[in-house]
Amino acid sequence: MSNIFGSSASYEVIRRLEIAGHEAVFVGGAVRDHLLGKTAKDIDIATSAEPDEVKAVFNNTIDVGIAHGTVLVIIEQEAIEVTTFRTEGTYTDHRRPDNVHFVKTLREDLLRRDFTINALAMTKCGQIIDLFEGEKDLKERIIRAVGNPTERFHEDALRMLRAVRFSSVLDFDIEAGTLQAIHDNAHQIKYVSIERVKIELDKLFTGVNPLKGLNTLFSSQLGKELSLSTNKTEELKRVLPFRNALEGWAFFATIAGSTPAKLANHFKLSNEERNFIKTVHEIYSKRFISDYTLNDYYVYGLPELKCAEKFYGVSATDSMTRTDLEIEDNKNSLPIQSKQDLVVNGRDLIEWTGLTGGPWTGKWIGKIEQAVLHRKCENTLIDIKDWFMNDFKYEK
Repeated sequence: MSNIFGSSASYEVIRRLEIAGHEAVFVGGAVRDHLLGKTAKDIDIATSAEPDEVKAVFNNTIDVGIAHGTVLVIIEQEAIEVTTFRTEGTYTDHRRPDNVHFVKTLREDLLRRDFTINALAMTKCGQIIDLFEGEKDLKERIIRAVGNPTERFHEDALRMLRAVRFSSVLDFDIEAGTLQAIHDNAHQIKYVSIERVKIELDKLFTGVNPLKGLNTLFSSQLGKELSLSTNKTEELKRVLPFRNALEGWAFFATIAGSTPAKLANHFKLSNEERNFIKTVHEIYSKRFISDYTLNDYYVYGLPELKCAEKFYGVSATDSMTRTDLEIEDNKNSLPIQSKQDLVVNGRDLIEWTGLTGGPWTGKWIGKIEQAVLHRKCENTLIDIKDWFMNDFKYEK
């Protein structure tokens, strides 16, 4: 079946639901992205069918959120999320509804959504259902809450940060009333788990216009509430765009005034993220003292070196910085990239000396590593043996 989203499975899901007498439409981000001329990433379907009715139509389903009306339909080797039209009860914790109520009309379902550009629906024939002028806001590049923004943010405080993220990712402006509601309710972001916050910030850092998103984050007080702010606005302008989210976190741990440990603990960063921002901070600090040494190029990875140099370039006043290409050439020109590149190991040393193995072999492998790195000998068995036997006898 020909389709807009490139997924015949999603169209087949709607077709079968309609044959069974239910209403079913595409909703949310997929419709928004289609109207923006982008490829839809996540295809969601909303339907008048309740979960048990959806399961009765399809042979292969998974209950991924059945209490909230969501069933995963497996069809044509694709997983399609299907959610029953619903309204939501009160949000005692400002994060999730205390209960949901299944309804039979699409309008009631769309009323609960966050922003007009996400409250669009589309039939399988391509007809757009726009009850809140979402298409107009898309054309005018506006992020506007559905209905009363304060009510939407009281329901789920994360929506405030989602608005800021969309302003970065889409390069849209936030409508004045919606922006004021974010400012007035910024303190409620404390009710949202830091894991959900981090996911939004990762996306914000790598948006089309991250400066717009970050400026809104700071001016709306959300940044202050999240302990993510900076007075280094000029440096921020010059360092953008970030290559990836890791670089965004490194900026706040290096230039913006926080520390790697404090930032990592607050936002529950992964070990990989912790190691990256810690290493960038270390390289950045050393860079103000001297240029990179041979050992720096050997010990540190290219992403960390490039990131630290980028930060150094916007912070240093009268020093020459190195380009990414220079850093790559210097690192790639090393005779070895790691200890594993050495052509010898501890067994070779034992064979050459006739001694019993022990801690001394590790010590001498380290010395050989440095000798090869600094080109005191070539990384060949003959050269390393000659160098080792000479220095070993001399040291004895």
